[in-house]
Amino acid sequence: MSRPSTGIVGVLEKRGRFLTVVPVFGPGRAVPVQRDRDARLGDLVLARPGRTPKQQAKVVRVLGRPDNARALIEALMLDRGLPRRFDPAVDRAAKAARDRGGAVDVPRRDLRDLTTFTIDPATAKDFDDAISAEGSRVWVHIADVSAYVRPGDLVDREAARRGTSVYVPGAVEPMLPEALSNDACSLRPGQDRNAVTVEMDFDGPNVTRVAFYRSLIRSDARLDYDRVDRVFAGEAPWEEPWAGPLRAARAIAAELQRAREARGALEVVSVEPEFSFDRRGHVASWQAAVQTESHRLIEHLMIAANEQVARFLQARGVPALYRVHERPDPARVERLVEQLASLDVPTPPVPEPMSPSQAAEIVSECSRLVDRHVRRTGRGRIGLTSLVLRSLKQAYYLPRNLGHAGLGSPAYCHFTSPIRRYPDLVCHRALLSAVGGGEDPPEAQRLPAVAEWSSARERDAMEIERAGDDIARCLLLERELLSSGAGHERVFEGEVTGVIGAGAFVAFGDGYEGLLPVRRMRGDWWEVNEEGTILEGLRSGATVRIGDPVRVRVERVDVPRGRVDLVAADDDALG
Repeated sequence: MSRPSTGIVGVLEKRGRFLTVVPVFGPGRAVPVQRDRDARLGDLVLARPGRTPKQQAKVVRVLGRPDNARALIEALMLDRGLPRRFDPAVDRAAKAARDRGGAVDVPRRDLRDLTTFTIDPATAKDFDDAISAEGSRVWVHIADVSAYVRPGDLVDREAARRGTSVYVPGAVEPMLPEALSNDACSLRPGQDRNAVTVEMDFDGPNVTRVAFYRSLIRSDARLDYDRVDRVFAGEAPWEEPWAGPLRAARAIAAELQRAREARGALEVVSVEPEFSFDRRGHVASWQAAVQTESHRLIEHLMIAANEQVARFLQARGVPALYRVHERPDPARVERLVEQLASLDVPTPPVPEPMSPSQAAEIVSECSRLVDRHVRRTGRGRIGLTSLVLRSLKQAYYLPRNLGHAGLGSPAYCHFTSPIRRYPDLVCHRALLSAVGGGEDPPEAQRLPAVAEWSSARERDAMEIERAGDDIARCLLLERELLSSGAGHERVFEGEVTGVIGAGAFVAFGDGYEGLLPVRRMRGDWWEVNEEGTILEGLRSGATVRIGDPVRVRVERVDVPRGRVDLVAADDDALG
């Protein structure tokens, strides 16, 4: 499988006698283009090359102005090969599947009388998971995408090619057409929906009984994380009919949290940016989406469902895709401990020699010690967490189970998001084939290629999403500099988050990031220490360490590349 080229994305400029498209996201030559009555000089455009070398390119889409966030992020997605629309035949097939009601001849358990609710971000448009709870029993309901997307059909082939949905500020490139992702497969309140349910009985954090089946559900409420957190804090009312089930789910999630901590799962606090836009498509603001109790509640129940599905598939020997996170290399863990020690962060004892299982335990302990250190000192969250994450191997998909070290789980798969991840759809088919749900098992010989492609597409999506976040931040920074009146003379308080030979990475202001080059750090020659955590001044002995406070000014903002160059605010700005 491969991604088709979307064309040439750039700014329309006039060079001599020629009208050209100049690439905006990286180096590249200007391409002569035919005149277009809808495109103005300075516009961001998508152009298609001519069929022969002598033919000029043709503008096929005008995206907007390069200072507009929506236009620039749309251009980024096209530049990275995302098609931004479905082939009309795929759209028609998806609508036909929706109108048929999916696979209507399969047995389903009617759970519409069971109180059910969803908890998602306030801005979410597709809801692929819902929960119910009574006492010590939890039902995790997942949209039955497999009922609408049949193996090998047009929609399935396109979903497999896309591999995953891609979420950037203000936009999404969905894996499935809207007729399914935002309609038939979205568990909207008050609507009958086909689902696949994982029913679990708990004794404390342990699952004592589990059942898997196709179901028919109806969500009673669409809750969001903010509202649930306010309910938990006593700032919003517990309302019927979901109050009792939410209390039961909360109690079970708390048990799962305690068990997760006891079994040595990684303790990593992540902060995801959420951007808002004005009517003209400019970035208006951003806020950090910090993981709260409501996020953890859903996370723990989804992890429990994923683990139960993976264990069942492994026990039955059904061909499937597992989410694999191998244990870290002992050598990389030794380096992590050395890096943390160089920054005066407490570290656990390191056995010699160190086995992979011991390495996993030590990384988990390091993550907890880092969290305590940050809470105590108030500094270093971004940089120290990055050191911990870089010591780990990257999770990926594989047709055989190797466990998930990050979760401390012996068997794990992705099952709970089939609207946006193709491996989840594969696991749905595998599970339903094993429980008499009317599906054939996935073809074992195809799964290695599907796993490799899905892992690659996931990595591509993460890079695009990070690039979109960087662009949105840069546009906000430019606006802040302009509105402040001080412009590039404005001084920001910051913190060093990483160091390389070329300089120090700095988080500054309200969520911005940039590079302070050593060539702009006057008065000394700087080198990185052996652990890669400290810049050391060769003449003065001064140091710039991960977690250190710094004062900086913005020298340059390169919006399309999401890059910010910084300078020290003054001679005393470092340290």
